[in-house]
Order: sequence, then structure tokens, then C-alpha cells
Amino acid sequence: MSKLLKTALLLSIITIIYNVIEGLVSIYFGMSDETLALFGFGADSFVEVISGIGIFHMVIRMRSSDILRRDQFERTALKITGAAFYLLTAGLIIGSALNIIYDVQPDTTMAGIVISLISIATMYFLMSYKLKVGKELNSDAIIADAMCTKTCLYLSIILLSSSVLYELFGIAYFDILGSLGIAYFAFKEGKEALELSKSGELKCMCEAHDD
Repeated sequence: MSKLLKTALLLSIITIIYNVIEGLVSIYFGMSDETLALFGFGADSFVEVISGIGIFHMVIRMRSSDILRRDQFERTALKITGAAFYLLTAGLIIGSALNIIYDVQPDTTMAGIVISLISIATMYFLMSYKLKVGKELNSDAIIADAMCTKTCLYLSIILLSSSVLYELFGIAYFDILGSLGIAYFAFKEGKEALELSKSGELKCMCEAHDD
């Protein structure tokens, strides 16, 4: 049991560190290449860090006792996460509108292709491992976290699709559609995070995406 919890703790740490690095790299190339989808993907990664800290705290609590509900720290993290996702949604919608008005076109989306491919591989690994550990521990919290990681996998696929399509056809609307796809998920995650911050349930804020 202790070994499995240590594995769960390590996975949560890897998730946080990876999202920080992914966020920094994505925002840098998103700004330098003028690709809004990649910039939004990077901003989403930083919001996921806040959520990841809440999960890390939860696993720490699991090492001392079984938990049935989120504590105040985790609920506060959810409130901050929800507000940040709403801000991201608004920013991406406004950014998409401005890109259309001023006819902004990415220089290239190659960075988005590379980053999304790395992210897909990483998120699939983390999701599979978290699901395995969660089932062995019979932990709804860890299984729910695996489902959240699955949503990050979906976002990576959206970024990959929009980046590849733009690179192939050079149509700026593909980058904008990718941005709006990320905004859609960000809005849903923000809404669910705020709802869960009130209820304290252990269900992942991303689980509804698989319904």
C-alpha cells in the first residue's frame, strides 16, 4: 500500500513539473510564432499546475488516512483553477476575434506539432499509470485524476490537429479553430471546478467530458 501511494505521489509530481515545462515552452513558441492555439495550450498547462497541486495535497493526505471529501485547501485550489479557466476562455475568444479582424497568421505551427506529439505520449503514459495505481489502491480520487489527464490528452490532440492542418494548408482559421477548441474545454473545466469546490466531491472536474 505504501509503495503504491509513493508511486501516486511521484506521478502527481511528474504531472506538475511536466505542465510547468510544457507551459513555458508552449507560451514562448506561441508568442514567437504568433500561434494562438499553442499559446492557449501553454496557458492551459499552467492552470493544470494549480489543479495538480490540489491532487498532490490529496495524495499526501491519503498516506495518513482514507479520504472521502476534499479539504479546504483542495477546494480553494479548485476555485482558483475555475476562475483561471474562465479567464483563459475569455482570452482565447477575444484573441481569436482579434486575429480574424487583423488577419494575424502564424509564422509556423511546427512547434505545436512537436509539443503536442510529446504531450500525447506523456499524457497517455501518465493516464495509464494513474489508472493502474488507482485501481490497485481502489482509490476514486486517483482514478478521477487519471480521467483529468485523459482530458489533457484530448487538448493535445486538438493542438496537433490544428497545427498539422495549418502547416499543410496555410489557412489561419485552422489555428483559430484550435484556439476555440481549447477555449471550449477550458470553459467546461472552469465550470466543473467551481461546482466541485462547493460540493467537495472527489470526482474529477474533467470526468464529465467522457459522459
